[in-house]
Order: sequence, then structure tokens, then C-alpha cells
Amino acid sequence: MTSRPSYLTMTPERMKKTIITIVVLAILVIVIGLCIPEDLIIPVRGATKSDWNPKSFWFSPWGKSGVHKGIDIFAKEGTPVIAASSGVVVNAGFTPGGGNVVSILGPKWRIHYYAHLKTIKVNDGEFVSHGSAVGTVGTTGNAVGKAPHLHYAIITQIPYLWLFKAEKYGLDRMFYLNPLERLPH
Repeated sequence: MTSRPSYLTMTPERMKKTIITIVVLAILVIVIGLCIPEDLIIPVRGATKSDWNPKSFWFSPWGKSGVHKGIDIFAKEGTPVIAASSGVVVNAGFTPGGGNVVSILGPKWRIHYYAHLKTIKVNDGEFVSHGSAVGTVGTTGNAVGKAPHLHYAIITQIPYLWLFKAEKYGLDRMFYLNPLERLPH
């Protein structure tokens, strides 16, 4: 005779307490993530605000993506790309548009997206510290044939409803934050 798993034999009251505990813990994890300070640095070693076009964020039309959801920081090919924030690498690999890319989950549940890298210096699941090398500036993906640069975007996992606009790509605006408003000047 096989025994039933304990969660199938829970009383309704015990099941209710378990669900409430899980919900409270999930809310606590979200709140703690939102409270972690985010002290960003420019993600290309030696770059300054003069190395990107301040009007490029949300510029339209922009190729297949329709709108430019980040900024391009221009530098010599092979220049170190550094983590703008500490976090966990959730993706380090290749995509057709971004080429060699790294995505890092940082404070405030934001993904820091680094694209067109020549080389990748981190692995999935790795914790990276603020300022540590994640790759090098390149021209991979849809940047082939263009000047070497890092495409850098900040993507929030929690929608910023007040950023919504009733326009094409207006829903996306709730998830893509302007790096220019968050990087040091």
C-alpha cells in the first residue's frame, strides 16, 4: 500500500496557513529585493557621458525592434565591459539580434542587459560584483559592420504602470527604464 503525500492529507486549516506563509514569504522576498540600493556605474571602462547619444533611448524607428530600448556606449573594440551593478548572471550566451549578450539580475529586480559583446567573461548563475568584468565591447549580432559599442538596457521585472503610454510600444515602456536617468553623469 502506498502512502499519500503529506500535502494531500493536510487539513483545510493547515493548507490555508501554509498558503498564507508562502504568500507572506514571497512578498517579503520582493520587498527586500526592492530595498537593496542600486548604485550604478557606467558599464564600459573609461567611458563618460560623451560616449553615447543622450537622445538614443526610445528612439524610433529602430530596426526590427521598432524602438531603441537602451543606449549604445561607443568604445574601442575589446574595451572591458563591467557590471553596472552587482547581481546574478541569468543569461550569458548568444542571440541573433544582440550577438554575445549577458543579462544580470540586480537590485530592485532589474535586469541589466549587455549586448554586442566581443567576448563574454561570466557564466550563467554566477554572482558578479559591481564593477567586475562581464565581457568586452564588440560588434556581434545586428551590430556587425557598425562601430564597436555596448548596447546597455535596464529592464524591470515589476512594471512601472505610470510609464505606460497609449502608443506603439507603449506597453513596453513600463518595463524598459532609461539608463541615462540612472547612470552617473
